[in-house]
Amino acid sequence: MTTTTEVEAVAPERPGVLRQRDFRLLWIGETTSKFGSAITGIALPLVAVAVLHTGPLAMGLLTACSWLPMLLLGLPAGAWVDRWRRRTVMIVCNAAAAALIVSVPVVYALGLLTMGYLFFVAFMSGVGAVFFGPAYGAFLPTLVDGEDLGEANAKLDGSAQVAFMGGSGVGGVIAAVFGAIGGLLVDALTYVVAVFCLGSIRRREPRREEPAEPTTIRQDIAEGVRYLVREPYLRIIALCAGVENLLLSGALALLVVFLVDVVGVSAGFVGVLMIADSLGGFAGAVVATRLSKRLGTARALIVIAIASAPFGLLIPLTTKGAGLAFFLVGMGVPAAGMVACGIISSTFRQRYCPQELQGRIGTTAMVIVYGSMPIGAVIGGALGAWLGITTGLWIMLGGLAAAKFLRFVGPIKSTRDLPTEPAAA
Repeated sequence: MTTTTEVEAVAPERPGVLRQRDFRLLWIGETTSKFGSAITGIALPLVAVAVLHTGPLAMGLLTACSWLPMLLLGLPAGAWVDRWRRRTVMIVCNAAAAALIVSVPVVYALGLLTMGYLFFVAFMSGVGAVFFGPAYGAFLPTLVDGEDLGEANAKLDGSAQVAFMGGSGVGGVIAAVFGAIGGLLVDALTYVVAVFCLGSIRRREPRREEPAEPTTIRQDIAEGVRYLVREPYLRIIALCAGVENLLLSGALALLVVFLVDVVGVSAGFVGVLMIADSLGGFAGAVVATRLSKRLGTARALIVIAIASAPFGLLIPLTTKGAGLAFFLVGMGVPAAGMVACGIISSTFRQRYCPQELQGRIGTTAMVIVYGSMPIGAVIGGALGAWLGITTGLWIMLGGLAAAKFLRFVGPIKSTRDLPTEPAAA
C-alpha cells in the first residue's frame, strides 16, 4: 500500500493551491466566516453571563444545544448530503446562519431575549453545522487534486486559526465597547461574504452516479456506518476524537464562567485571552505537514497528541496578573496539538475513502466525534455547579490528557504512515 513518503518521493513539484481561483474563493469565504464565528463564540456566552446572568449549569446546556443536532441528525444528514450538490448545501447553511445570528440583537432590542431563545439559536446553528460539515468535507476533494489535499487542509485550518485569533480579540473589544450583543451583527455579515464566495466558484461538482437499484436513506446510512466501523484506522481515530471531545466540551463549557467569576477577568478581556487557543491552532496548522513528513502520519498522530495535552492542566492554576500565563500556555499548546492531528486525520479520510461515500463516512465520524460533546458539556456544567468550577475543570482536563493514550489501541501504533490509496468501497 502506497504511503505518504513514497508518493512525495516521485511526485513532481506542484503549484500552490492559492494560485487556483476556485480554491481562493473557498479559502476567503471560509476564513471570513470563521472570523465571525470566533466573535460569536465569545459574544454568545458573554450574552448569557453578562446580560442574562446565567450560571455554570445553564452554560453547559447552552454548549450542549449547539452539539445536540449532531446526535439527532448526524447520520441521515450525511446520506442526504451525498444525494445533493455539496456547494448548494453550504450556501444554504451559511445564509441560514446569518439569519439566526442577526435575530439575537433584534430579539434583545425588543426586550424579549431569554436563555430559552439562546438555546434555540444554538440548536438551530448546530443543525446548520451538521449539514455544512460533511458537505464541506466532501466538496473539497472535488475542488482540488488529491495530491493537494494536505496543503489545502493546512491552508484552510491555518487561516481559520488566524481568523479565530483575530475574531476572539475583536469580539472582546466589541464586547467591551458596544456590549456582548454588538459582535453578533459582525458575524452575520461574515456569513453573507461566505455565501457570495461560494456562489462565485466556477468548478461544478461531478454528477452523482445513480445506483443500478435505488436505495433508501436507511440503506445509505448503513453503508457509511459499515465502512467506518469495519475500517480499523477510521474507527480508532473517530473513537479517540469522540472521547476527547466529550471531555473537552465539558471544560469549554466552564471556561468563560471560570475566567469571569473565579479569576475575575473582565468580560471584554475574555476574548483577548481566548486568542491563545487560535494562536496555538495556527502553530499546529503550520507544523502539521512538516511533522507528519518527519515522523510519519501515523506516528505524528500519537506523538503530537500525547506531548501537547498535559499542558491543559495549567488552566485551573490561572490567577490574575502573571498567573494568566498559565491560561495562555494551557490553551495554546493543546490547541496546536489538536489542530495538527485534525489536519492529518482529515487529509487521510479525504484521500482514503471513496468519493461517493465521503458525506456518509464524514457524518458517521462526526456523530462519534461531535455527538459526545453535548453530553460532555452537560457533565462539565453539572460538575461545575456541584463540585465547583475549578474542580470541574481539573476533572475534565485531567481526563482529556489521559484519553490521548487511546491512540495505542488499534493499528496506528504499528505503522509509520497512514495509507493514502483509496480503499475499495
